Amino acid sequence: METYVILRRGAWGSPDELQQAAGRSRQVGDDEMSEDIRWIRSYVLSEADGKLGTVCIYQASSPEAIRDHASRAGLAADEVVPVGDTVVVRPDPAPASA
Repeated sequence: METYVILRRGAWGSPDELQQAAGRSRQVGDDEMSEDIRWIRSYVLSEADGKLGTVCIYQASSPEAIRDHASRAGLAADEVVPVGDTVVVRPDPAPASA
């Protein structure tokens, strides 16, 4: 499997919509495509128009598998970019308290 970044711009109007999409994504990935795709993490974007987007890190057998997963889960996949390498300077910061 290769590592990919998936950009999903302004796809959700609320945190609840994003959580529902995350549930569909996990279900499709775990139950229908476990040999082809693995969700690693996502960063939620606060878009200028007030909507939420994401930058998602996945491992997948191909870009086509990423797009198939997005289609099955009802998700956008505006850009799918292969990762060439990873440089970790510091671990991800702890989420801010709500």
